[in-house]
Amino acid sequence: MRYTFNLKKPNKEGQSLIFLKAYFKNEARKFVYSTNEFIKPEDWDYENKQPNNLNGKTPEAQIQRDIKAQLERYGAFFNDTVTYNKKAKKENTIDGFKADFDKEFKRTTSVSSGFFNVYDLFITYKKQDYTKGANATSTIKRYEYNKTMLLAFETYRKKKINFNQIDLDFYNSLLEFFIEEKNHGANTIRRNVGLIKTFLYWSESKGHTYKTDFHEFIAPTADETDEVALTIEQIQEVFDHDFSKNPRLERVRDLFVFGCSTGMRISNYSQVTKKDIENGTIKVRDAKNNNKTLKIPLTETSMYMLKKYDYNLPRISTQKFNKYIKEVFKAIGYDWEVTKTSRIGNKVIEKISPFYDRISSHTARRSFITVMKDKKIPDKVIMSITGHKSFEVFNKYYKPSDKRKSEFMHTVWNLKKTPLKKVN
Repeated sequence: MRYTFNLKKPNKEGQSLIFLKAYFKNEARKFVYSTNEFIKPEDWDYENKQPNNLNGKTPEAQIQRDIKAQLERYGAFFNDTVTYNKKAKKENTIDGFKADFDKEFKRTTSVSSGFFNVYDLFITYKKQDYTKGANATSTIKRYEYNKTMLLAFETYRKKKINFNQIDLDFYNSLLEFFIEEKNHGANTIRRNVGLIKTFLYWSESKGHTYKTDFHEFIAPTADETDEVALTIEQIQEVFDHDFSKNPRLERVRDLFVFGCSTGMRISNYSQVTKKDIENGTIKVRDAKNNNKTLKIPLTETSMYMLKKYDYNLPRISTQKFNKYIKEVFKAIGYDWEVTKTSRIGNKVIEKISPFYDRISSHTARRSFITVMKDKKIPDKVIMSITGHKSFEVFNKYYKPSDKRKSEFMHTVWNLKKTPLKKVN
């Protein structure tokens, strides 16, 4: 059996694809396989089936030598496969060769295994795991949201996403899309990159892709220092504000204050009902981890909110909550400008925005932890309420205010004063 290399469009202006071609005695059709290498027809040696400019030190000559080396890889693998099949007494078939070539050169196994078709299979797999207690509803929703982001990225770059093209250039373009187009912060990007890599590892394990460039994708480091937390005085101000003429914002405000006073995530505190109240505590299954039960002591503030809504707190999606809570803080007057600094790779991004634009559902949980720590409540007590197991993760939530930092400094650095000597 012999192979040859041909140009797909030898009369085409510009560059033409080079493909490997071979005939099998037992098959009527021919084996044709793309090398993913391109060359100008005038640079092709039609007699020897290789680039024609292989000598010299010019950049063009080096490119053509690189192309020839890659073609030799394909040719060597073809011969090795023939030899292996002969020794193994295995029949040479086009389908068999294609599968071997796909694996060797890291191509997807079939056209039907399109990127988003595989992503749908992945989500189905995760949902099946959820029924076994392996994945929380919130995690599955994040995978579904990631699919929406990838579809938007596909539209943004005007190019279909293909497993074979997921390389460092693809990754850098994706990061640019997240930063420039979606205005995502480092923490959000880091989480989404992790979810995408989980999907790609799963796809690799199931044979949907052999391309492993994504192993080298390094998620951007998250800069936690600019995340905001409220003081107890600010939470009181939010609690006292009159929203009687705007029931929608009043409900959102009340949910936020309930979150501040319990330290719960919105996925947990927006679902609390009377049946969850037991012996002066809120007892619920953690929405993020079904294996964990949260026990949060009731306070005057949290009990007030529960009674106000007859133990049936308003229910709202996280997406709408994050939109409306910004309206709440804007209405109260939290409109001064703040700068958020994020580092993504070697790129430092500074974004100036009004304070209210920095508020989200998670601000409530961060504020709860900050207020409790400022009041000298032991970390282990706070963690037993929030459900944190890791001190490293827990401490990222603590955001001491400038006022608190000043108070702490003056508490320590209050040295005995001596009269200053007069200088003549």
